[in-house]
Amino acid sequence: MIYKEFEIGEKGSLKGAKLTVYIQEPSESLYIKERPLILLCPGGGYGFTSDREAEPMALAFMAKGYHTAILRYSCHPATYPTALLELGRSMLIIRENAREWNVKNDSIVIQGCSAGGHLAASYSCMWKEGFIEKGLLINDVEMLRPNGLILCYPVITSGEFAHRDSFVKLLGDRYDELVDKMSLEDRVNQDVPRTFMWHTFSDQSVPVENSLLFATALRKAGISTELHIFPEGCHGLSLANKLTLSMQEKELAPACEPWIDMACRWMEYYF
Repeated sequence: MIYKEFEIGEKGSLKGAKLTVYIQEPSESLYIKERPLILLCPGGGYGFTSDREAEPMALAFMAKGYHTAILRYSCHPATYPTALLELGRSMLIIRENAREWNVKNDSIVIQGCSAGGHLAASYSCMWKEGFIEKGLLINDVEMLRPNGLILCYPVITSGEFAHRDSFVKLLGDRYDELVDKMSLEDRVNQDVPRTFMWHTFSDQSVPVENSLLFATALRKAGISTELHIFPEGCHGLSLANKLTLSMQEKELAPACEPWIDMACRWMEYYF
């Protein structure tokens, strides 16, 4: 395995974030030469990035045959659009090294949990708007294109079913100015990539309506979407097994554990 770490932007507002890349080394004895890459954005309410939704999940995807990368993006007191620019920079690093790392250049999928899902979905809605391209000083916006999106119990709406604290931390002093703009069910457009989503009906922290609203918007826009709603399970399940169990011991949900197999079947079909 090739393991690399990158400080994402050593100047100005991009200082402090880290991209960790896990690349499966090619072999003459293996049929597969190039692989899709899944770029993970852990959750944490824009206050931190969760360890439970980072390396354990990345390694689980690797075991299914994918390259992975983890973005430890800037959180509070950093505010919008810092994390979006860091995600854009991560995409550039991956694409610039795709040939060396044997990454399929048209199969780079962004994954996000909870507030990391909001970041991943925000980027997928806004990557072509121009301000990310301008902020990163690049000329080819296609370098920023996400090819797919995987969302796990994502924060989406800033309306009735919002996880309010995520938006407070994300927007800081600009909350009143930007809160409506960051409600992503209203930001879906034709440049959003095909999407896989899952949530639990009983999520008390980020209500299932977040995924339902986003899926409805994707449907209206004609974006290919796969959505799974599991009946039971708390927020922040990650892999829903012992590997990602917290000290509170509440994240065991056997009925939800197959989500990663479902996501990988989706990956295999489209990428």
